[in-house]
Amino acid sequence: MTASIDLQQLIANCADATPKDILKQAFATFGDELWLSFSGAEDVVLVDMAWKINPQVKVFSLDTGRLHPETYQFIEQVREHYSIAIEVLSPDAEQVQNLVREKGLFSFYKEGHGECCGVRKIAPLRRKLATVKAWATGQRRDQSPGTRSNVAPVELDSAFSTAEQPLYKFNPLAQMSSEEVWAYIRMLELPYNTLHERGFISIGCEPCTRPVLPNQHEREGRWWWEEATQKECGLHAGNIIAAQ
Repeated sequence: MTASIDLQQLIANCADATPKDILKQAFATFGDELWLSFSGAEDVVLVDMAWKINPQVKVFSLDTGRLHPETYQFIEQVREHYSIAIEVLSPDAEQVQNLVREKGLFSFYKEGHGECCGVRKIAPLRRKLATVKAWATGQRRDQSPGTRSNVAPVELDSAFSTAEQPLYKFNPLAQMSSEEVWAYIRMLELPYNTLHERGFISIGCEPCTRPVLPNQHEREGRWWWEEATQKECGLHAGNIIAAQ
């Protein structure tokens, strides 16, 4: 099914397609080789759309070891709601121990979040993506004016592809707004992270996430001590390159 991929044709097919049609194209091209990344926030919309196309959809989620209790509860809710397996990816214990031993539990407040995210998020994600041919994310253009405004519905993953193993990345919700996402969640009464009821919009690790105030952009609640235009953990590192 994936012996020969015409990326330009995929891009053309998905350019003005609906999120569901983008997912249909992804499944038609990659079948069971497509994995969904579920982050424990609004990605439930992505899961819902994909599950209605393929009830055996493959889903993974990153557990950094520092998520909010509400996020863990939400992941379990989604697993039970759809009766699907969610592969939870954990960081390498030795790498985490070495980082904490050398720099303590909160080095990111002084040195930036890059090293911690590298150990807790990027390394386990890289291990996972090395075994797949395509993945889909819940990224949207309105999530971050600085780094996600040009998110493409489908692309060759510039962060995790290799010459020997190209990795294709679908962003079916790219053109959906936050309002549309929440209208979908409410209309279908989907489960959602209860932190959203307390002012959290973009939800990551507990020490690096806080509620936002009225009229603040959602990404202002993430890594608030750092430069606003570079608020990516590395999962979507290609966004920063594209924005420069």
